[in-house]
Amino acid sequence: MPAIVDLMFDTKIAVLLRDDLAGWQALNVVAFLVSGLPDELRGEPYIDADDVNYLPMFGQPVVVLQGGQALLKKAHERALNRNQPMAIFTADLFATGNDDDNRAAVRKVHTQDLDLVGIAVHGQKNAVDKIFKGARMHP
Repeated sequence: MPAIVDLMFDTKIAVLLRDDLAGWQALNVVAFLVSGLPDELRGEPYIDADDVNYLPMFGQPVVVLQGGQALLKKAHERALNRNQPMAIFTADLFATGNDDDNRAAVRKVHTQDLDLVGIAVHGQKNAVDKIFKGARMHP
C-alpha cells in the first residue's frame, strides 16, 4: 500500500517512534505528534447520511515508522539541517499533565540533549524520506 500512497501525493506525513515504547506510549505519542501538524492538512468535515457532522481529518495517510534512539536523533538532526518544521515528543512529557508543563519540560533541555521518543514531519516526499532514512514501518 505505501507505494500506491506515494503515487497519489507530492507530500508525506510521517511519524517516527522510538522502538522501545509500550503500546499505550506509542499511541499517545502519535496522537500528540500529529496534533502539532498544520491545520491546512485537514480536509473538510465528515457528514453521515443523517446529517451528523464530524471533525475533519488529514487529507492524506499518516505513515508511522519506528527506529532506535540513534536513528531518532539522526532524523531529528536531518530535519533541523533541512529547516524542516517538526513536532517532537520527549520522554519527559510522559510525566507531565498539561500543555504548559510539556512546553516547560522541553524548554529546559538543550537541543542535542532532548530524550526524543517521537517526531512528526510533513513535507515533500523525497525530503521526508531522506529525514527518516533507515526507519522501518511500525508493526
